[in-house]
Amino acid sequence: MARIGVVLHGADTAARRQTEKLTIQLNAQGHTVVASSEDSTRIDGLQCVEPHAFAEGLDLAISLGGDGTMLRTVALLDGADVNILGVNFGDLGFLTVIERHELEQAVQRCLDGEHDIEERMLVTGTLGSSTMHALNDIVVERAPGQTTVRIGLTIDGKRFTSYPADGLIVSTPTGSTAYALSARGPIVFPTHAALQITPVSPHMLFDRSLVLGPDSIVELTIEGHRSAVVSVDGNTVASMEPGDTITCTRSTHVARLVTFDTRDNLAVLKSKLGIADR
Repeated sequence: MARIGVVLHGADTAARRQTEKLTIQLNAQGHTVVASSEDSTRIDGLQCVEPHAFAEGLDLAISLGGDGTMLRTVALLDGADVNILGVNFGDLGFLTVIERHELEQAVQRCLDGEHDIEERMLVTGTLGSSTMHALNDIVVERAPGQTTVRIGLTIDGKRFTSYPADGLIVSTPTGSTAYALSARGPIVFPTHAALQITPVSPHMLFDRSLVLGPDSIVELTIEGHRSAVVSVDGNTVASMEPGDTITCTRSTHVARLVTFDTRDNLAVLKSKLGIADR
């Protein structure tokens, strides 16, 4: 019997109802369904676990929501080698692979091994004694109330330049269609391996993104007198003072996204961004 973890968009009534129905079905089949403490109080039949123990013994993680819920699922797994089935209850759904009406059939196919896995690169950030993993991006940006922040960029031990800007985004190929896209960064095919550096509203003539090799070592240092904050996949996790440095590298972990047949990432891109045939 399988141990299945669920992560849901708690504000979505349809996601809660679908999760409740799925939990009843899986429990009746002898499977164990668990959720972190922030989700399990919403649904009867779910076993409550602490967030740090969510990934322990899991055979499958199911994300019911949008891309934000998928990012939270990746964060809860914290690098664990667990397959993730993304179910779209949101709007864009770049990361999700099925729609809500396909849920029961898709879960059964996962349990029967009738699926493929698409591995996505993660980026790791090291700040002091703290280590963080991101599927989309790690962002160093001006602290609340600040106008800009000056960020020095070093690549593979060689200083590149200093950016007076709202921030710098260090993204994965998956994250190229997230915050980096809104900052005019390039779209990188999600199965590639690369690190992408994109400035946010830089106060300088050079405003282009850099697409680096996957094994590059990227260091961002706060220069000048203004502080900054660090966000991981959209969540602020730390602050940085002048002189502090965060080092970003390719993670030793990957996100294992369930797919069925071959995922057509170009078709997903066209659909989600409303790109029409001409």
